[in-house]
Amino acid sequence: MLPILSFAGFTLLVAFIAWYATRSTNEKTADGYYLGGRSLGAVTIAGSLLLTNLSAEQIVGLNGQAFTEGILVMAWETLAAIAMILTAIILLPKYMKGGITTIPQFIENRFDKQTKAILSVLFLFAYSLVLLPTILYSGSLAFSSMFDLPSMLGMSQNATIWLCVWSIGIIGSIYAIFGGLKAVAVSDLINAIGLIVGGLLIPYFGLRMIGDENIGQGLDILWNNHPEKFNLKGEVDSSIPFGTIFTGMILAQVYYWGTNQSILQRVFGAKSLKEGQKGVILAALVKFLIPIVVVLPGVIAWHVFDGDLANADLAYPELVRKVLPPSLVGFFAAVLFGAVLSSFNSLLNSSATLFGFDLFKQYFNQEATELQTVKAGKTFGLILAVVSMTIAPFIASAPDGLFAYIQESLGSLSVPILAVVFVGIYTKRVPALGAKIVLTVGVVMYLISQFVLSPILVESALEAAAASGITDPKELRVIGAKAYPHFLHIMGILFVVNVGIMLLVGRLKPKTDVPTELQTDQIDTTPWKYALLAGGIITAMVLSTYLIF
Repeated sequence: MLPILSFAGFTLLVAFIAWYATRSTNEKTADGYYLGGRSLGAVTIAGSLLLTNLSAEQIVGLNGQAFTEGILVMAWETLAAIAMILTAIILLPKYMKGGITTIPQFIENRFDKQTKAILSVLFLFAYSLVLLPTILYSGSLAFSSMFDLPSMLGMSQNATIWLCVWSIGIIGSIYAIFGGLKAVAVSDLINAIGLIVGGLLIPYFGLRMIGDENIGQGLDILWNNHPEKFNLKGEVDSSIPFGTIFTGMILAQVYYWGTNQSILQRVFGAKSLKEGQKGVILAALVKFLIPIVVVLPGVIAWHVFDGDLANADLAYPELVRKVLPPSLVGFFAAVLFGAVLSSFNSLLNSSATLFGFDLFKQYFNQEATELQTVKAGKTFGLILAVVSMTIAPFIASAPDGLFAYIQESLGSLSVPILAVVFVGIYTKRVPALGAKIVLTVGVVMYLISQFVLSPILVESALEAAAASGITDPKELRVIGAKAYPHFLHIMGILFVVNVGIMLLVGRLKPKTDVPTELQTDQIDTTPWKYALLAGGIITAMVLSTYLIF
């Protein structure tokens, strides 16, 4: 009973604080609802960025991969810090000087309205088919296991997941659709603090359990008993072969932190460029330290459960239930619930923004007032929430784990979108035709590569190996991995191809009218003078981890 009471108490406290902090914001205007009145400071932005990113799908998914593969999966977190630094120093000044609300607005100014619409639709597909459902599923899996809900409610695991998905989805929809960005950002900041504190408690109690109340001894036991779990150089059959760090992985990170609307909307709500840069760089510093929360517990769980769990994605919630004192389970469940809500309602709010700004006014009602645009965005957000809640329970069948499903699925969109933004920023003569080709053909090329060519070639290689008498599972995995390039390598190759297509179109049919750069007077666009120094220090810290391990 105590865990449930502490869970309800903390959740209601966060909701009250969010309401109190936003009661004076006029959310009937576009700036008020979508950008929090452009009033967010660096700390609020950093907290919101972390909670938008660090949700149950990240914590559960990465710890699940760490359970099976060790700390090599921390590359997803450490390289994210470098991508955030690049975003803060290079991309933010270009975006925020135009006073834009969405990334597709930036694309419209550089190319045309049709290109903007295509980009908006791709973002919405990514949110509805991949990100929103995985957030709901991972959160439901965590709560179901932490509270042992199937036994408590007398329901099957599958039925419990459906119940949790719809419960979280409905509450998250209320936050996002009726609260606006500022309510989301304020609740994010509170939950970010709670999640980091609570997240650190899991390895703390886990290492104490392993080391007979001695954390140092617990680390020694992990290091000595499972040295293979502390190798950052992934082999060819791992989820992150070492070479992928230099190809598709860094591209995936720059896409996520530098072009993803749900992330950048928090920064676009900054009161100035300086505050936006400070917020992103502060988040990058915390991101560098986050593997303690999203990777180390997976290795601890491997030791605690002797590598024996029905599903690797259960590693984190089962470890929480085993090592955390009952008095803290409710509090931790509440901050994890807040993280799930944060990511879910952040994406819903961004979806409403994309639809209202970039599609509704262009194709449905060109004379729409700001109030009508906001209402249309809210209605679309509700529809998207229902779609994602319907899809979410089926993600349990993803063959390679939750986090791998997210990254491989997003590859179809991240490569062409990043190519268009990259070329749009650094060239002036590539026309909208080049962007439209890449945003359609680029997606199709990736889908054919991963879901047609890859299965055929891998299956053919495995059949040949079986025919020659090879039966060792490890050897078969290596043969399968070598049969076709890793999806992160494919992302790197296709990025070069997509950029090449755009440059070729620009050479054959160059754009004649060079777009004028927008200059907003809504915020101060003076850069933070210490951005480069702070970014350099954090980048050096990230690189040092690879030298150590």
